[in-house]
Amino acid sequence: MQRGALLDAARALLSEGGTEALTFPALAQRTGLARSSVYEYFRSRAAVVEELCAADFPVWAAEVESAMAEKEPPEEKIEAYVRTQLALVSDRRHRAVVAISAGELDAGARERIRAAHGGLIAMVVEALGTLGHEQPRLTAMLLQGVVDAAVRRIELGAAEDPQQITETAVAMALSGVRG
Repeated sequence: MQRGALLDAARALLSEGGTEALTFPALAQRTGLARSSVYEYFRSRAAVVEELCAADFPVWAAEVESAMAEKEPPEEKIEAYVRTQLALVSDRRHRAVVAISAGELDAGARERIRAAHGGLIAMVVEALGTLGHEQPRLTAMLLQGVVDAAVRRIELGAAEDPQQITETAVAMALSGVRG
């Protein structure tokens, strides 16, 4: 139960203040534990982020997969792929997934997270193949690059409205995959 409370507190801290807000003193304060007790559960901030990603990324991916499954033509599947990810940006779970780019994770953790990310990209490969792309996996990785850029723009609190960023990313993605 304590581990779950620490993970919930970490999600809240990430949501409220980004990766800088995720500190062991803050986790201790949020959960009412002594700071030394937090170290009994996690050896580092990176370990907290890694566990959050392990727990939250499958939920994120399932939501994207579900949204895509509701669509039939490949273009609509691709649009759902982009829109769902950008809609999840406001979800607390997203902060953990974005925090992996903080560079604090060891090579093994980064590799496990990259593998999970590869599963997300694999969801759109079939739709791209159906559209006739000769290299659908490469196209999917580049498509994810558009999504990642839009996520960063939203996360930065850019001058543009998040909805405007989403619409532009969707338009770029669909225009690009149609060739």
